[in-house]
Formats: sequence, C-alpha cells, structure tokens
Amino acid sequence: MSPASPMTPGSPDTPDIWIGVCTFRRPELEVTLNSLARIDRTGTAVGVVIADNDSTPSAQALVERIAATFPMPLIYLHAPERNISIARNALLDHARGAGARLLLSIDDDQWVGPDWLDQMLKPWREGQDGAPESRIGAVLGPVHGVYQPGTPDWMARGRLHDTVPVRRRDGAIVSGYTGNTLLDLADPALSDLRFDVARGRSGGEDTAFFSAYLRAGGRIAFAPDATAEETVPADRASLRWLLKRRYRMGQTHASLIARDKSRTGRLGQAGIAAAKAAACGGMALLGAGRPAWRNRQLMRAALHIGAGAYLAGAPRIELYGTPPVCAGSVQPDGQGGPKGSKGT
Repeated sequence: MSPASPMTPGSPDTPDIWIGVCTFRRPELEVTLNSLARIDRTGTAVGVVIADNDSTPSAQALVERIAATFPMPLIYLHAPERNISIARNALLDHARGAGARLLLSIDDDQWVGPDWLDQMLKPWREGQDGAPESRIGAVLGPVHGVYQPGTPDWMARGRLHDTVPVRRRDGAIVSGYTGNTLLDLADPALSDLRFDVARGRSGGEDTAFFSAYLRAGGRIAFAPDATAEETVPADRASLRWLLKRRYRMGQTHASLIARDKSRTGRLGQAGIAAAKAAACGGMALLGAGRPAWRNRQLMRAALHIGAGAYLAGAPRIELYGTPPVCAGSVQPDGQGGPKGSKGT
C-alpha cells in the first residue's frame, strides 16, 4: 500500500489498523478495552494489542479472558521491565511486523466513544491529498480529565489535567504525546524512529519521539472530536502533583534543547531558566489571593526550575515503574472502581 493510498478493508486476520495500549498493573484496562470493543470500525480491519510493562505478566489473565469474546483480534505482549519506552517500542514492532498501515494508541486508564476511530481517521485521510511532503503522518486527539467530587474548584475550572497539542502562533503543532495518537507507519519520517529507553522511567519519551519526528519532516494534525477521557485520581488532583509534572516537563524540554550546546551554553540557558522561574514566582506572589492565577504561575515556575536544574546537571526524576496508587474513580458506566496513577 503506497503512502498516498486511503485505508481499505483487510482480512480480519491482518488488520489495517492496530490500536496499542501500554499497561502496568492497572485494572482500569478492562474499562479501556470495553470502550474499544464498542467503537465503529468504519469498514476497516482493526486489532488491539496490549503491551504489559510489568516484570511479571500480570495483565495476561485479564486480557486473555476479554479476548475470548472481544469483537476483533486482541493480542497480549509481555514487554518488561518497568520501562515505558520498552512497551511503546513493542507496540511499534508489532504493528510494523504485521504490515499494518496505522498504529493508534490510548492509555490504559482512558476510554473512548463509538465514533473515536472515525474522528481520528478523518484528518489523516484529509491529509493524504497533495504533495508527499505535505501529507499528515500523525494525528493527536484531546484527552479530557474527569474530575471527582472534592477536586479544588480552581483546578476543575482550569482543566489543568486536559491534554491538547502545543502550537506555534501560526497554528503548527510543535510537540506530541502518546495518550491519544495515530501514527502512519508508511510516513518516511517515522521509518527509523523508536522511543528512547533512557527516558523510559523519567517520562518525556513521547516528547522526544515527536521532536525527532518533526525534525525529520513529519507533520501532525489535530482531531478535536476524537476525545479520550480519563479519571483524575485523588493523588493527581493536587498542586504538588502538578508541580512535579511540570518540573519533569521542564527537564525533558531542557534535554532536547541542550543536545548540541557546550557546557558554557548549557549553564547560560540554566541562568535564563532561573530568571524565568523567578519572574513567575513574583507573579504568583502578586496574585496570591487568586488561586487559579497563582497556581498557574507556580506551575510555570516549576517548568523553568526543572529546565534549569537539568541544564545545571541534576538527574531526571522517575515517573514510571512504580505500582499505581488506587483511589476511587468515575468510570464511563457511572460505576466506581479502583484508579491508579501513572507512577509517582
């Protein structure tokens, strides 16, 4: 199938599209799979592949039980050892080895609606027209956090756990994520890309992957109606968690911009980051009586502190590979259940 051709139906045994899910000790995977079982497959052959990142195959029994009645192929892969990049690469290897055109991915604590696949495919299909260098090779859908009772009002109003693309002023998407994503494996810009195992416990492997993809000439589109939802557990509904996340994001950003810089250049960039952090801290003080404003400025400060710390030689923090912490959750059928975090 050429890079310009539209999707066509395939044999049920050889799906055109694989939907990949990385998992680590998360019982919510069943909710994720139940939502995928209900998607409209739009006349194409679709399969689902699970990459279990635990040291032992802890999700195998659950996946095999669901596979017995699942309406499409459901494959289990064991991809240890507690390194998310290993699991993400296992999904890439499976889809490429199966000769699939597209690999979509969602997280193991997310659920999607019946029209999700169709909405994800829409901008990709539209992006196949025109010159090869202008074709779309990746699509991002929004991820919406579902807040539980007791969430601070400033957090819920600010939608601080939603994920949407980062854009330049001209509208071009300049970064990516893996929580709700489509990849066209026929895109030459993706041909040699893999997720960096060195980032597989700290996080940021998806940011680095898409940074490399864009440098290779890749193009990313947005599917605004291809929504994935996820419950925000209690341990994430805190300013402390948001600050830690932004700190890690700053580390990732700094690791990408520092690739070709000398030690002097890195220290100079660290000084700039420190100045930005101080400015954000000052704005937070000025807005001390306005929680939403104050906390947004503190989050910006944490991002710059993370960047400066990395440039000055601090090690990256680890977010993956620790057992999920369970808390109550709201699931799409309205039932409560356990909810874990994606690492500490």
